[in-house]
Amino acid sequence: MSDFYQNGIVTTFHNLTQRPVEALESDLLRFSRRRPMGLILPSLFSELEGPALSNIVDELAQVPYLSEIVIGLDRADRDQFLRAREFFSRLPQHHRILWNDGPRLSALDAELSALDLAPQEPGKGRNVWYCSGYVLASARTSAVALHDCDIVTYDRGMLARLLYPVANPQFNYEFCKGYYSRVADGKLNGRVARLMVTPLIRALKMVFGPLPYLEYLDSYRYPLSGEFSMRADVLDGIRIPSDWGLEIGVLSEVHRNHSTKRLCQVDIADAYDHKHQPVSQDDPSGGLNRMSLDIAKAMFRKLATLGVPIHSETFRTIKATYYRTALDLIEAYDNDARMNGLSLDRHSEEQAVELFTANILEAGASFLESPRDKPFIPSWNRVGAAIHDLKERMYEAVELDNQGQV
Repeated sequence: MSDFYQNGIVTTFHNLTQRPVEALESDLLRFSRRRPMGLILPSLFSELEGPALSNIVDELAQVPYLSEIVIGLDRADRDQFLRAREFFSRLPQHHRILWNDGPRLSALDAELSALDLAPQEPGKGRNVWYCSGYVLASARTSAVALHDCDIVTYDRGMLARLLYPVANPQFNYEFCKGYYSRVADGKLNGRVARLMVTPLIRALKMVFGPLPYLEYLDSYRYPLSGEFSMRADVLDGIRIPSDWGLEIGVLSEVHRNHSTKRLCQVDIADAYDHKHQPVSQDDPSGGLNRMSLDIAKAMFRKLATLGVPIHSETFRTIKATYYRTALDLIEAYDNDARMNGLSLDRHSEEQAVELFTANILEAGASFLESPRDKPFIPSWNRVGAAIHDLKERMYEAVELDNQGQV
């Protein structure tokens, strides 16, 4: 059970009474008559064979209020796509799979590439972007949620709580971010959020002052969660990052487009665990190493768009301030873990901070050397202006794939 404190500049919905999921779903079923709801599931084919997704599908099969489930399927050949169709066939809701590597969607991707409008690299951002376009094309939903497919502690109450703030017609929220504590197997997890994002935000506030954007980011209790919901029309105007900066990038985009009074966060789980990324200390292309680098670049780019002057000397100051702030937080996390009977490896925590410190400098150098980088995929609003019937043709391609014509 969480506290009721409202800190920061976005509204926080707490889990104060452990309200039964059936009561939440009864409300959502009523809301769905005025505000139909959908769900986006970005998935790798390998996740169909993992420990989490089968349970997620079983839980979703019991959800009574969803009008549509859109599954983005990456890294799948024809036989694997057919297996995925069978795997998801037990969902009673209307559902469609985007076979992103199939010939029809690949042809549309090539068409977009010719106009420099396609995602520039594979990954979750690309998957989510195409799923968003399909949701807009299908027009079945006016509120849509998104969550990952590797949540081993999943239950359908997570989705109910995630959608409730944007689905309730009497509420005025357009975007909602899920949060939860990262505790599993007697350990305190969530290293990138705890040891990189939070101390970096606070270091940036010390260096540049309490900018509204930094105050906004610091209001989120778990800014890197992969679970969020929004009104469907929000999807049309946001630009989605294609790299590991997806979650921070989405927060930045909704802050750019919407009043903070229309943004909120909600406690969706007492227990949450998913696939853990390795640190990848010696591999800058993967794991927490790559993730921290992309997140830092995303934050520096956003500050630049806000008119914050950033120079090479600035990054050295940011690095030193971050490092001291992160080390102080390790002490706080260690004490918190001990009081709650949890384990925390201070040596590995400090190693992670040293890696993140180096990546902050590298991200700064990359930012200064490549000012013309285009990290965001264009918004669907822009795509529609360039190719008027693209969404409609994508909808038809997905229908043909799902009806068996593959």
